Amino acid sequence: MLKRIWSNIAAWFLDTARVMRREFRLVFASPGAMLFFFALPLAYPIVYALIYNPEVTRDMPVAVIDNSRTAQSREFIRHADATPAMKVCGYAADKAEARRWMAEKKCFAVIEVPTDYSQRIGRGEQGVVNFYSDVSLLLRFRTFMESMTNLQMATDTQLRSETLNSLGVGGLVGGSNQIQTQAYFLGDTQQGFGSFILPGMVVLILQQSILIGVCFLGGASNERRRANGGIDPLAIPASTSATVIGKTLCVVALYIPLTIYILHYIPHWFHFPHEGYVWHYFLFIFPMVLASIFLGITLTSIASEKESAFVIVVFTSIAFLFLSGLTWPRYAMQPVWKIFSDLIPATWGVEGYTRINNNGATLEQQTIPYLWLWLLTAAYFLTALAVTAYQTRLLRRSRR
Repeated sequence: MLKRIWSNIAAWFLDTARVMRREFRLVFASPGAMLFFFALPLAYPIVYALIYNPEVTRDMPVAVIDNSRTAQSREFIRHADATPAMKVCGYAADKAEARRWMAEKKCFAVIEVPTDYSQRIGRGEQGVVNFYSDVSLLLRFRTFMESMTNLQMATDTQLRSETLNSLGVGGLVGGSNQIQTQAYFLGDTQQGFGSFILPGMVVLILQQSILIGVCFLGGASNERRRANGGIDPLAIPASTSATVIGKTLCVVALYIPLTIYILHYIPHWFHFPHEGYVWHYFLFIFPMVLASIFLGITLTSIASEKESAFVIVVFTSIAFLFLSGLTWPRYAMQPVWKIFSDLIPATWGVEGYTRINNNGATLEQQTIPYLWLWLLTAAYFLTALAVTAYQTRLLRRSRR
């Protein structure tokens, strides 16, 4: 009895090894599979990093309409030109000319100083400066608004100090800078768009490349079945669990170096936030890789051919991006969408990896997303077993 048990265990390991070897051969014999498993995860992070580099917008051209033409208005324009975000490209005669410059992309914003700007300041009233901005690019608009706010506060502080000094009470009250605010941007000290989005994007790229590659191999297998009367001539006659584990071990072996490259070297090369311990985010991301593989095997049930992998990626990529919380916080989502996002491995991968990599959190501090990843791994392992068992039954029926 014991000898039979050991014989079955040895046979299971042998079948698993044969399935794994078969998967390696299929991957390296297929240009499409190598494209998804290697070219996509190798090239996409670099492409995205180069697109968002430089991360911040600087010296954006701004047109000026100075209707006041006084010392105060010229000083305000000089201060605006001195900000890191804005660069005065010229003085427009009126709004029509400034609008034409914006249409020709000579400038992306217009500063209009009214005629009564200096008079209102001299009377102690509120001076008004009109600012018109192109909002076609959110990053550019946000930088404009931040610079204008800082410029407004600095100008207000200067005017208050001059007023108090002219009254002879500036030294008595200590000026108007008695409270100063200092901002510390945790996880994105440069306030760059690349540092904000790339750590999450690389996790999504990792998941999507796994899903596409696994679905591509599954679609190729389904094509061979249709061409050979329901039989895949390259299939290994093995148990359901041996088949699933063998496929998984192949993809895991392929993605060990790719994961190191994506999660460690890409942030290091492009100077993105990189504060966490290496082994913490590697151990954290491991169940996400497993869950993605099992989810890919599950999705092979709808991959009737190799081209179906493209349909799957088009259908899932945008949805996974929005549901991950990168573009909109998950706590602000409707409950139904939050439930869907909970079922995506990359959602928890993005959340945990960002905290570990950007903010230096430890693996122990990411217990909830880590447990969710292992829960999804177990759930999608069962669905992968069910799909593989169903395909095996169809294969046996066709052989009869």
